[in-house]
Amino acid sequence: MPSHALLRPDFPSTMQLLVDGGDERIALNAPNAVNRYGCAPYPDPNLHAFGSSTASVISQRGFDAANQLRERLLHASPSPPHLIYAHEMQRVRQELLRLCGIQDEMGTDVIFAASGTDLHLITTQLIGSTSSKPTRIIMMDANETGKGVPTALAGRHFSRQSALGETLIEGAPIKGGAAIEVVSVPIRHDDGTPRNADDIDADVEKLVNTAVAIQQNVLLILVDVTKTGMLAPSVTCATHLLSRLPECVTVLVDACQCRMAPSTLRAYLDHDFIVAITGSKFLTGPSFSGALLVPSQAAAQLRQQILPPAISAYSCRADWPAHWVASEGLRQLTNLGLLLRWEAALAELRAFRAVPDVAIIRFLGTFSLAVQTHLESNPVFMPLQVPQLQRQPLIEEASWDQLPTIISFVLYRPTSSGRTPLTRPQTLEIFRLLQQDQQSHVQLHLANEKITHSRYQLGQPVACGERDGLPVSALRLCASARMIVEASTDNVQGGSAVIDSALAALDKVSWLVHSTFA
Repeated sequence: MPSHALLRPDFPSTMQLLVDGGDERIALNAPNAVNRYGCAPYPDPNLHAFGSSTASVISQRGFDAANQLRERLLHASPSPPHLIYAHEMQRVRQELLRLCGIQDEMGTDVIFAASGTDLHLITTQLIGSTSSKPTRIIMMDANETGKGVPTALAGRHFSRQSALGETLIEGAPIKGGAAIEVVSVPIRHDDGTPRNADDIDADVEKLVNTAVAIQQNVLLILVDVTKTGMLAPSVTCATHLLSRLPECVTVLVDACQCRMAPSTLRAYLDHDFIVAITGSKFLTGPSFSGALLVPSQAAAQLRQQILPPAISAYSCRADWPAHWVASEGLRQLTNLGLLLRWEAALAELRAFRAVPDVAIIRFLGTFSLAVQTHLESNPVFMPLQVPQLQRQPLIEEASWDQLPTIISFVLYRPTSSGRTPLTRPQTLEIFRLLQQDQQSHVQLHLANEKITHSRYQLGQPVACGERDGLPVSALRLCASARMIVEASTDNVQGGSAVIDSALAALDKVSWLVHSTFA
C-alpha cells in the first residue's frame, strides 16, 4: 500500500518502500521474496544482470540513493506529508529534465506514474477527453510492448490492484472513461521475421485515414524501442501524419525502454511528440518508475483537461505539474515507493551521463559484435532478426542509440536429425533455471564450474511466432546504462569483463538446453 501516514521513525523500511505504490507485478512472492520479474528489493551482487529489457535488480548505488532519501525524509522539518512529497517530486522532475538535456525554455511538463502501463492509461484518458469525438488508438503488436498495455489503452483496469492500493476488477471499464477503439498493427510475420517497414507504415496510414473519415481522433503510438529492439512505425510516417492532420492526430512515443540519447529525446519533443519513459529498463532503476514528458504545445492543449475520477486510483496530485487542471481532481496522497524508485533511477542516470558518448559507442559496438558472433557459432541459438534503428529525418547525427542494446534469440535443442526449436514453456524453464546455481546438476554433464554456479538474468521470453510448426519465444540479452558505466570504469580490461560475463551467460544457456532437453 502507498504510504499515506505522517512521516515517522517507524514508517516502512527502504526495502518495503521499493515495492510499495505499485500493482501486483512488484509484490514480493514466496518462497524467494522476489517480484514477478524475479527481482528483489535489495542489491544482489552475485546475479549477473542482462535482463534490462524487462527489469533489473537494484544496484548498490541505487539502493544507497533511495536509502539516503528515506533518511532525509525522516529528519525533514514537520510538514503535512503531501507537501513534503510534492516538494520532493518537483525536485525529481527538475533533475530528470536536466539529466535528459531538456532546458527550461522548452516548456516540457512531466507527469509521474508507477509504470509504463499506468502512463498509457493516463495518456489515453487525457487525449480522449480533448474532444467529443471518439478516439482510435493505433498501437504496435502487443507482444512487442506490454501485456497490460492494450487493456490500459482501451480505458480498462489492467490489474486487480492500482498503484495507490485500490482493489479493482481487472478488465472492467474505467468509470467515466473516454470512448476508445484500439487497433493493433503486427510488426513481425508469423515466423517471427520483421515485416517490411513500408508495409507497417502503409497499414498505419490506412487506419489513420479511415479514422479521420468516420470522425475519430487518433492517438498513434510509436514504439522506440520494442521488447526485441525494433522501432515502429517509422519516424517518417509519424511526422508526416502529424503534420498533415495536426487537429486529429497525436503521437505518443513509447520509449519506456529509455534506450535513447538526449538528442533523440529532445528531437521528439521538438516535433510535439509526447514521450513515455521509465527509469527501470535501460537505466536499471528498480521496477515501477514512469514519467510522461509532454512538450509545450501539447501541454498547452492538455493541461486544461479533466480526467475521469477513476484515475485517482492510479495517480495523486503531486505526480502532476501544479498548473494542470487534471491534478485538481486527484487526492493529496503520497507514493513514497514511486519517489524512492525514481531517486534510485536518477542515481543510475547521473552515473551514465558522466560516460562520454565516444566510450558508449565503442563499448556497444564491441558488445554487440561479440554477442552476435557467439550466438552464430552455436546451433543452440537462432538470433532474431531486428532491422537497424532508423530515426531519420527526426535526427541526423550519429549517436549511441542507433546501436543495438537488445539482442534476442530463439533456442533450439539438438536432435538425431538436426535441431528442434524449444517450445515457449521450455524457453521459460531455461529463463528460470538461468537465475539459479546449478551446483547439484554439474555432475550430470561436463561443464565449466564457474558458469554453472553463476546466476544470470536475461530479459523474459517474448512470443515471436512459430518455427517448424511450434509456437516459440525469444530470450533477450541486453546492454544497460549500469553495464556501460561498469565497463567505462574498468581501466584494466576496458570493459572486457562485462562482455565476458555476457558470453558466459550464453554458455550457461547452451549448457542448460543440452542438460535439460537434449
